[in-house]
Order: sequence, then structure tokens, then C-alpha cells
Amino acid sequence: MSENRITVENLTHNYGTRCALDNVSFTVPRGEIFCLLGPNGSGKTTLFKILSTLMPPTSGSVNILGHDLSIDTKAVRKLLGVVFQHPGLDVKLTVTENLRHHGHLYGFRGKNLNSRISELLERFDIENRSDDLVEELSGGLQRRVEIARAMLHSPQVLLLDEPSSGLDVGVRRQLSDYLISLARSENILVLLTTHLMDEAELCNRVGILDMGKLVVLGTPGELKAQIGGDVVLIESENCKTLGTAIADRFDVFPVFTENCLRIECESAHEFVRDVVAAFPDDIETVRFGKPTLEDVFIKLTGNPFVLEEDRRD
Repeated sequence: MSENRITVENLTHNYGTRCALDNVSFTVPRGEIFCLLGPNGSGKTTLFKILSTLMPPTSGSVNILGHDLSIDTKAVRKLLGVVFQHPGLDVKLTVTENLRHHGHLYGFRGKNLNSRISELLERFDIENRSDDLVEELSGGLQRRVEIARAMLHSPQVLLLDEPSSGLDVGVRRQLSDYLISLARSENILVLLTTHLMDEAELCNRVGILDMGKLVVLGTPGELKAQIGGDVVLIESENCKTLGTAIADRFDVFPVFTENCLRIECESAHEFVRDVVAAFPDDIETVRFGKPTLEDVFIKLTGNPFVLEEDRRD
């Protein structure tokens, strides 16, 4: 039922003559952590801005828990908790002061507000830092405070834009655990954008965006299953010439990406042994492993997962 999900249909957005989103459609039910994965310029930020009511799309529709985004914008905003990529906390205030002032914006006062703040401080394991200035907290703790603030009015949908950006791997995993707990215990819908593969791996489903198009959608396991066997990466001073030679000799299809050859094959350990024996002077390094979501992206788009600083959503 539409009351229990986000439904995006044929969503398109243009910046002048540039198409940032191209006919994107998907649904996300409550209780799920859904990830939009893509490099810079893929359309993630544009889609996030539309879902968080910051701008209307050029065409298409969005229905959030039974509310048409283009018609019931105010009703939708009451359902949303939003965490933006760039920190929005007042670093000169304490953790509690940040939460209290945010609560005032939603009309919370007195005992109800204090009770909700205490509940969230405990849930996110930051009650012992409640009187600390935000500027004294680590990046991971600040992220917890931001999510606690977004949850203050008990939203039914939590939107997060690059929530783990700038955090180390351990803190990212801890943050993902908090989100999983939230989705399960409160049956809220969690939708996040990321360019981090390990963060996407922990989500229930992943939608891969590239150049404004939704390339594929599924669980991490389903997506990686699209790649048969193992993935071998070979570095060489002349990858293109070596790739042609390997393709002719071993009947495989090397893809040249980021100064290395990427090859899908069965029994990678045997293939690596044979290819090194055949071209010992041309191979600098070789490694292999099971497919990752980055391999899925490369296979489906034919492009490397490049994070170019000068590209924009």
C-alpha cells in the first residue's frame, strides 16, 4: 500500500540542457534501509533534494507514505527526518542544547521534550556527552547527534545524504548498525545516498545510479551474483596491449579501467597462475577476489567508479 512506502515514478530533472535524473523509478517500503549508490555526478544529490522537498522535479511523481510530494509538501515534511551531508549542528552549543532548540521548531516544550531528548541520548549512546559542546565531539559522535536530532519528532522516513562521509571504517560500521536498529525497532523507512561500497553492502537493497539513470536495483547479494566467478585485477605498463594478448590466448574479455585490467573468470587462482606464466615480463601486480558492488557498477556501465571532484549532481 502507498501509505507504507516511497514510490518514485519516471522522475526526471534537468538543469538547463543537462539531464541530472533520467526517468528514475523505484519503491521503498517501511522497515527497509535503501541505498542510492553512485559516484559524484550520478544524480544522488539531485534526487535527495527532491525527496527532502528542497526542490520540485522537472517531471515525474513522488509519493511518500500516501502523500503526493507535489501537492502535500507540508504533510510530507512532517513525516521526514533529514540528515544532510554537511553538518548542521551549532558547534558552540552543547548536545542537549542542539536537540532542545530543534525540538522547539516542532513545538515541543517542557517534560515531553526533555523526555524525548533523554530517550534519544540513551538510544544513540551519547547521554554521557550531553553537556559537551558539539565542537568537542569526534566526527562519529557528531553524526550520532545529527541523527538523534532528525529523529526528535519521531519521523516515519529518515533521509541521509552521504552520512558516513569523512568517517573511518569502524565508525561507519557502527553508524550502519544504529540505522539497522532504527529501521527494525521503529519500522521507519531509511533512505541514504553514498559513494562508499562498504556502507552500501550493509543496506537491505541498493539502487545504482550512473549519469542520472537507475542502472540496477536489488540486494547486495543479488547484484554481485550477476558477475560469474571471480574478478582479477592486473596492473601493467601497457594494459591495452596486454589486454588484447590475454583475450586472444585465454578467451576472456578484459576491461581497461583505472590503469589496470579487470577480468571476470572462473577459478581465478588457476587463471592467475596461467596468465603470469604466459606474460611474466608484462605483469607488474595481480590480485583477485570475489565480486564487489564496484565490480557490478563497472560491468553494467562500462565505466570506472570515478569520484571526480569537479563533477556535480
